[in-house]
Amino acid sequence: MIKDKGYYLDIFKVDGAMLDRLIATALSSGGSYADLYFEYTTYNELSMTDSSVNRGGFHEDYGVGIRVLDGEKTGYAYSESTVPADMLAAAKAASAIAGKGMGAVAVGKVMGAVAAGKGRAINPAQAPADCDFYPWTESWRECPNSNLIPLMAETDRLIRSREPRVSKLNIRFSASESDVLMYNSAGELRWDSRPMYNFAVSAVFTDGKGRNVSGGGSRSFRKGFEGLPTAAEMAALVLKDLDMAFEAKRPKGGRMPVVMGAGASGILLHEAMGHAFEADFIRKGSSIFKDRLGEMICPAGINIVDDGTIAGNRGSGNYDDEGVAGRKTYMVRDGRLESYLHDRISAAHFGVEPTGNGRREDFRCDPLPRMRATYMENGNCKPEDLVASVRKGIYVDEFSNGQVRIGEGDFTFFVKRGRLIENGRLTMPVKDINIIGNGPEALRHIEMVGNDAAMEDASWTCGKGQSVPVSCGMPSVLVSGLTVGGE
Repeated sequence: MIKDKGYYLDIFKVDGAMLDRLIATALSSGGSYADLYFEYTTYNELSMTDSSVNRGGFHEDYGVGIRVLDGEKTGYAYSESTVPADMLAAAKAASAIAGKGMGAVAVGKVMGAVAAGKGRAINPAQAPADCDFYPWTESWRECPNSNLIPLMAETDRLIRSREPRVSKLNIRFSASESDVLMYNSAGELRWDSRPMYNFAVSAVFTDGKGRNVSGGGSRSFRKGFEGLPTAAEMAALVLKDLDMAFEAKRPKGGRMPVVMGAGASGILLHEAMGHAFEADFIRKGSSIFKDRLGEMICPAGINIVDDGTIAGNRGSGNYDDEGVAGRKTYMVRDGRLESYLHDRISAAHFGVEPTGNGRREDFRCDPLPRMRATYMENGNCKPEDLVASVRKGIYVDEFSNGQVRIGEGDFTFFVKRGRLIENGRLTMPVKDINIIGNGPEALRHIEMVGNDAAMEDASWTCGKGQSVPVSCGMPSVLVSGLTVGGE
């Protein structure tokens, strides 16, 4: 639902002359580059607890962020108003900050530090999105929360009708719609409209023996109202492997082979390896993969990708938040480290093209190199052959609560759902165990890769000082040895 340029100029009450003036003011104290990021976002939210709607809300966010680069220094300021005087004050503040190395501030904290100079006029290049990775038709702004209640109520009903052990059931829905306009001192004008929804269900189940287990699932896509899942799909996520969860036990720990299931296990790939490919960590020297471009870091045949072009995916973007077109980047190709993930700043530092990974939480934040959808491509093994090859080990279907040391690559992840592997067969369900290892070492010890690659379209959100939506995935993978924290 990308609209014409005039729509976005009208939302933010600007024209080409004002965009040029803001850039000129931002560069009035010098600097090599400046950009503007306008954003208008609306948020809807609704929740249901134990069959009753108990919360709903709607709010808006609106403003512009202005960035100036001057050598190694960055100045950033924002305004929650697009009144010309307020925006020009923000541009002056960003200019002053870049000159003095003061960091990012809101308008009002640094005001009038530098008088606006004449600057240089920029003739806007006009470019809508080259591709539309999230075509959508039904706007969230035109969808009242009441339209969602029947879907939530049916999800609640299906879960309760299929599973009498429910003792607590929460259903949460949120949706956002963002219009963005980006302009920079190179004369590039970009615009985009970005939908997003998150549909999450969590439940507590209690059996007759006093045992409690939790279940849940979520779905999140860059889609409009027409792209919602069905109640049956959401109920199935919550009820998956419920009986197995009640029977799960804590096994003995030790170092052993681990088979990671397709899809949700991709969170380990994101956390333990993906962050170490982000170029700001490379530039700081804090990543284990620093100075390793071109090296074999895992067996031949393995490809690891960061992708902003998957249709409707939570991590996709027609443009990143610096106006760079979305693209697919091979971080690892055929086992060899091929690329880091770059925003404009890191790309300029390393003398390469940006990869479309400059992302920010909102207009109040300056962009950083961030992942989008991170996954491993298919191998050539049948998933059942991975399990069959293991005499004693662990099969992990889903991880949670991970901790990672990016510099060293060490990680610890809690196993949310898994099973023992004994003599090539899946046996006892397991619980209360951690998987402990090192990202680069785990890559080197991949022995088999399945042909069952899948994306996990849950509502993943990545931190790193700012929260951004991401997704992950992978095929089934056998790692020859990881430490399992059990009894």
